[in-house]
Amino acid sequence: MDNRDKQLLLGAEAVAQAALDAGISGVYAYPGTPSTEITEYIQQSPQAKEAGVRSTWSANEKTAYEAALGMSYAGKRSMVCMKHVGLNVAADAFMNSAITGVHGGLVVVAADDPSMHSSQNEQDSRVYGKFAMIPVMEPSNQQEAYDMVRSAFDLSEEMQLPVLLRIPTRLSHSRSVIRRSEMRPQNPLNPVTDKMGWVLLPAIARKNYQRLIDKQPQLVALSDASVFNTERPGEGDKAVIAFGIAYNYVMEVITTYRLNIPVLKISQYPLPEKKVRQFAERYDLILIAEEGYPVYEEWLKGYFGNDKFRGRLDGALPRTGELSPNALAKALGVETATPRDIPEIVAGRPPMLCDGCGHRDLFEAINRALEIYPHRHVFGDIGCYTLGALPPYNTISTCVDMGAAITMAKGAADAGMRPAVAVIGDSTFTHSGITGLLDAVNDGSPVTFIISDNSTTAMTGGQDSAGTGKYVDICKGIGVNEAHIRTIIPLKKNLEQNIAVLREEFDYEGVSVVISQRECVQTGVKHKKKKAQQQD
Repeated sequence: MDNRDKQLLLGAEAVAQAALDAGISGVYAYPGTPSTEITEYIQQSPQAKEAGVRSTWSANEKTAYEAALGMSYAGKRSMVCMKHVGLNVAADAFMNSAITGVHGGLVVVAADDPSMHSSQNEQDSRVYGKFAMIPVMEPSNQQEAYDMVRSAFDLSEEMQLPVLLRIPTRLSHSRSVIRRSEMRPQNPLNPVTDKMGWVLLPAIARKNYQRLIDKQPQLVALSDASVFNTERPGEGDKAVIAFGIAYNYVMEVITTYRLNIPVLKISQYPLPEKKVRQFAERYDLILIAEEGYPVYEEWLKGYFGNDKFRGRLDGALPRTGELSPNALAKALGVETATPRDIPEIVAGRPPMLCDGCGHRDLFEAINRALEIYPHRHVFGDIGCYTLGALPPYNTISTCVDMGAAITMAKGAADAGMRPAVAVIGDSTFTHSGITGLLDAVNDGSPVTFIISDNSTTAMTGGQDSAGTGKYVDICKGIGVNEAHIRTIIPLKKNLEQNIAVLREEFDYEGVSVVISQRECVQTGVKHKKKKAQQQD
């Protein structure tokens, strides 16, 4: 192996390249930061194109997971990628796939977002791994991410279980040189022969669940023997157990301040019980460093008692947000330089919509249209348009989860609120808004749903939107009265006309859909450049 086998990659790209080299036949995903780059890398890869790897975007994380499971059923290797909150959407299929088991290797990548850089919460996907009782891997660097994906596919096929790979934002979005291994060919088509194991009728599911329970001792033994769980020697009666990327922060502190502290690094779960027990019994005080929830701090304190361990639960480390070398240094008793205060002249810069964004003109029209009503609440959703909650618009009143704009507006209408208005993006509508619209149609709810259609999944970089060009037909097919499916163009010159359309639909005592259609300015520029290049 020579330098041609080395590549400078983001952590997300290392995961993608490893999957290609491991012989995947398909990747399934819905874009969500910080996981998006995995699928984009495969979509742009000549290696993937030559091998015929399936890589188009799915409508949502649940459909992605189920399709990946179907590929596994056919005997081929597949990967499904999502951000941490996307795993909530896929949870039904995820949990039950642990009961069916898998056939071809299936690796589930959950990209967590501690400190909520671009998310609604900072949930820890390792909890889902424990919940499902499947193997979990948590790399500490890009090379380990590459190596773990290769190992995860092998482990998945050996144990006939999905394997969860958890990567945080800092790993996904930072670069390092990785060394590739030899490429493995794709699995041949080899569908499941014992079909009844995949039919989760209660009698079968009970047997499968017992089989999953019976595998747990072997999974623990594999963790105990894993090359990803290692011990760094040191001296004294104090030690650290570091999980995943937290190991990097620990080692930065140890190197910077020339500490000689023993460290047990854990990156494969379930917890390697023998290794942890032998390590813990040797030291009086152990700091638990894990990025995210105190998942294993709770377990360790419950097993050994509270006196031995310190971490997020007792305030030795911050309970929320990302870990940092400074926080770990303080917890290890090291005096660090006090960070300089930010001068008052430096003002915070909140995110803002792009200049020329169609959402701007839509919000102006909505605000003007609502002026005559006593209640001025607009239920919002996940996307660039969520920024309409901020000045100067102050339009959006709620943003909870994908698709919630439609169903929350329906609930408010059921409570008597008039007008009940929701704003949802085109990609979010096809992700999880259609079923809520069906509920509203079935109830005849007096709600106005505004689909802000910018012809792309803009917030995550301009990926294809599943319903582009189909929204009128989708709404008609669900049963919305065609007379109350209206299309507006959000431009300054159309402001008064758009206000009139919105007020007409706000006053309608039934389900109405207003499609605000104008291409995202960023993707519009890309399309113009691409067209110009083609003409040249």
